[in-house]
Amino acid sequence: MSDAAQPTAAEVRAAAEAVKTALDRHLAAVERRTGEDDPAVYEAFNELAAAAEEYDELLYDRYDEVTPFEIPGTDDTLPPYTGPEEPNALSVLIRRDYAVVEPQRLLAQAQRVEAVEEDGATADAGFDAASGTVHGALGILFGEFEPDEIASRHKEFGLEEGDSTLWVTAADEPSEPGEWLEAPFESTDPQRVVCRFDVSAVFDEEADDDLEDGLGPHGDLEPLDADR
Repeated sequence: MSDAAQPTAAEVRAAAEAVKTALDRHLAAVERRTGEDDPAVYEAFNELAAAAEEYDELLYDRYDEVTPFEIPGTDDTLPPYTGPEEPNALSVLIRRDYAVVEPQRLLAQAQRVEAVEEDGATADAGFDAASGTVHGALGILFGEFEPDEIASRHKEFGLEEGDSTLWVTAADEPSEPGEWLEAPFESTDPQRVVCRFDVSAVFDEEADDDLEDGLGPHGDLEPLDADR
């Protein structure tokens, strides 16, 4: 990093003061906590994490030094659950990403489905035009196979798995038929998420990085009790 891009000593000092202030606020919130998932404690924790991360980065950029602790990231964590204790309904939100790595394999699979449909006297349904394009082939395959089957057989369809996530959200009452079909993910409330399950290559990369000499992002040893 060039000298012009380095933070000033005053900026590092200000970041250190911000950590001290955030520490005091966090302790005060903990002392006043009203329950196990007090939103005030959650907010103070996030503020402390952000302040500590900022100070750590500035300290490293200015002096090539690091702090002796790691505060776990909070960007992908959920806020405290505030939904019903006994939900009467639930929604399961699923997203799976794929890369089309073998378009010809994808097209071939769609054409096989098309051939079966044609044998079933549906040759006039416009499948010929659809199976000749990638987006048309995707429409045919996802219309023919369940998403779980595509997930288990994605290589057969010329696809490569990307990130995926599954959220289970609680509701007071079931939705009215057709109520959310136009925008199925628009009104998701993170505070009503009962649980979530994420799959990403990022986790594997982080695990590999952590195994290399047990070092943190700047070469510092990470503690074993880094979880909140």
